[in-house]
Amino acid sequence: MSITIGLLGLLIGSFLNVVIYRVPRGESIVTPGSHCPACGHALRAWELIPVISFLIQKGQCRNCQARISWRYPVVELLTGILFFITATLSFSAETHPARLLLNLVFVAVLMALSFIDLDTFRLPDVLTLPLLGIGLLGAFLIPGNPSGWESVLSALGAGGLFWIIARVYPQGMGLGDVKLVAALGAFLGFPSIFLAIFMGSFMGAFIGIFLLFAGRKRFRQQIPFGPYLALGAIFALFWETRIFEWYWG
Repeated sequence: MSITIGLLGLLIGSFLNVVIYRVPRGESIVTPGSHCPACGHALRAWELIPVISFLIQKGQCRNCQARISWRYPVVELLTGILFFITATLSFSAETHPARLLLNLVFVAVLMALSFIDLDTFRLPDVLTLPLLGIGLLGAFLIPGNPSGWESVLSALGAGGLFWIIARVYPQGMGLGDVKLVAALGAFLGFPSIFLAIFMGSFMGAFIGIFLLFAGRKRFRQQIPFGPYLALGAIFALFWETRIFEWYWG
């Protein structure tokens, strides 16, 4: 089952590539069908096989030979791997099937938001707000952690804290980050949300300092915070118990 869900993740990753490309441009994710952005060539079914089509076509459009970004197969592979890990850990913990589905949606949306933020320094409301709503609704309707009111309080607490930071220091924190943190709180509950924020902040600071010394970024230059928050949230989702046990030990 874990392998099957991992393979499903490859297909979902292919769809996420469409979301990542079209949502920031305000385009429909349904029509038109998948096509080459350079020449408009409509992709056939065998050209849409995750990862394999990219390798067969050697990273080029079959019609115009335009280069296809390496990021397409990377997104597909990452989504497949994350789906596999999510399923494996959920089955071992005997997680409710509906909670597993909720976690898969969580991981998929975080993938899309991370790459959109890397491209545009924006976290679109069309993804963050539904993620928040699904997290709250799932907490009330599906057995497991967090419970409904814990989800609400975690979303309000974490989102409120980041809203204050955004008001005090708008150059360093956008409202998209505030909405994302609220959604993370709805899904993770307390204290997992603060573990996610801490890990995301630590990784963001570490990589930011590395890029600064490597000459890839200038001091005070903006960096996207969404991918690091998403990474921290995924660590908290997967290994929260083990991390807390290690820390308190």
